[in-house]
Amino acid sequence: MITIKVFGTTPPCVKCREMEKRAQAAAAKFGDRVNVVKYDALSDEGDRYGVLSTPTVVINEKVVAVGKLLSEQELAAHIEKELEESS
Repeated sequence: MITIKVFGTTPPCVKCREMEKRAQAAAAKFGDRVNVVKYDALSDEGDRYGVLSTPTVVINEKVVAVGKLLSEQELAAHIEKELEESS
C-alpha cells in the first residue's frame, strides 16, 4: 500500500485544495493500492516532516514536493516508482 500525505493549511488554501484533488485523481488510477491522507501543516505529523511550506506532499515517508503543485502525471510517476521498489 502506497500512502500519499498531503499537508496543507486549515482552512485549506487554493493550492492545498488543488494538491489534494490531484493526489486523489492520481491515486484513483492505481485502485486500492494507494491511499491519500490530508494533514494540517501545523500538526504533530507536520512537525515530524518539518513542514514549513504548503502544500507539502509525502509519498511513503519521502518528501517529494514542498510549496509547489505537482501534476497528476508527476504524482503518478512517484507512485509507480514506489510500487516498483516495493515489489
